Amino acid sequence: MIIESEILKVEQISKTFSGNSTPAVNQVGFTLPQGELLGLLGPSGCGKTTLLRILAGFEKPDRGKIYLAGRLVNDQTLLIPPEKRNTGMVFQDYALFPHLTIAENIAFGLQTKQTRLSRSEIKARISEVLLLVGLTGLEKRFPHELSGGQQQRIALARALAPKPSLILLDEPLSNLDVKVRQKLRYEVRRILKQSGISGIFVTHDQEEALAISDHIAVMQNGYLEQLGTPEEIYTQPASRFVAEFVTHANFLPAFRQGNYWKTEIGEFKIPVVDLSTEVTSGELMLREEEILLHPDDNALIFVSDRQFLGREYRYCLQTFSGKRLHARTTINTQLSIGTKVRISINNLSIPIFPE
Repeated sequence: MIIESEILKVEQISKTFSGNSTPAVNQVGFTLPQGELLGLLGPSGCGKTTLLRILAGFEKPDRGKIYLAGRLVNDQTLLIPPEKRNTGMVFQDYALFPHLTIAENIAFGLQTKQTRLSRSEIKARISEVLLLVGLTGLEKRFPHELSGGQQQRIALARALAPKPSLILLDEPLSNLDVKVRQKLRYEVRRILKQSGISGIFVTHDQEEALAISDHIAVMQNGYLEQLGTPEEIYTQPASRFVAEFVTHANFLPAFRQGNYWKTEIGEFKIPVVDLSTEVTSGELMLREEEILLHPDDNALIFVSDRQFLGREYRYCLQTFSGKRLHARTTINTQLSIGTKVRISINNLSIPIFPE
C-alpha cells in the first residue's frame, strides 16, 4: 500500500551485473516523503550511482519494486522508460548542449509531446526557472560563456523546467572547486525546497550530505547500512563503518570492568543498557571535537603534530603505545608540538562497538 505523502517507495531492489558474483545493489528498500531531500552517501563502488540509475530507469533491477508518485514503474517484468517516469536528472558533467543557448537548453525538455506547451508558455517557464536558480538575464548566452557553478545551476534549471515528481542528482558538485561547491550546496537545497520537488542526490562527501539532506542513506558493498536524519547518522551510527565513514572518529580499544571501560588513556563510566552483559571488550568511538586537551607534564600522551584550519586546530596525539588520535579544538586552545596532555571526553554517552 502506498501512503499519499510518499513520492517514492523502493522495495528490496537488487542488481548484479553480468560477470560479477557480488550484487552492486543488494536488497535496498526505503521511502521518500514528498518534498524531502535524500542523500545517497558512501565510498566509490558502494552501489549508490547504480541505485540512482535504477531509480531513473537507465538500469533494470533483477529483483524488487519501485513506486513513483503511487505508480509502479519497476518490477521483475515491468520497466517504465526514463522519459515516461516524470523524473529530472542532473549529471556530474552538466551535460548541457554546447551549440544551444541557455534558453534553448532549458526548453529542450519542454518541447515534448507530453508537455504540449505553447511558445509563450515555454518562454514563461524558462524565465521562471532562471529566476529560481538566480540566473535571470543569461538566456542568450552559451554554456562555455558561464562558470562551472553557473552551468550546474542551468543543468538544475533544465531538470526542474518540466516540473518532475522527483529530481535525481549524480554527484552534481564534484567537478567544482571547494569554495564554489560549498556555496552551491546551500543553493541547491534552497532551490529544491523552494520548488517543492523531492530530490535524491549521490555524493561521497560527508559534509555535503550532512548540509543538504533531510535524510541520509549510507551505503556499503551494495547494502543500505543506515537511513536517518543527518543528526541521527552523525550521533547514533548504526555500525562501525557508518561511524568511521561519516564522523572520521577515533576508535580506542576498551575492556569492560564492572561499570567502567578501561582504555590506555583512562577509564570511562558509560551507560551499557544497549549491550549484552556478556560483552567485555570493544572499541570506544571518540569524535575529534569531543576530545578535550589539558597540558600535563606527567601525562603519557603528547602532541605529535598540529594543523591550523582557520577556525580551529586539529591536533595529532600519540599515546604511550604509539597509537595516534586526533582532536579538534577552538583557536583558543594553542598547544605546541611536543606538549604532554591529559585527555578528557565531552560526551556522557560514548558509542561502543563490541568486538
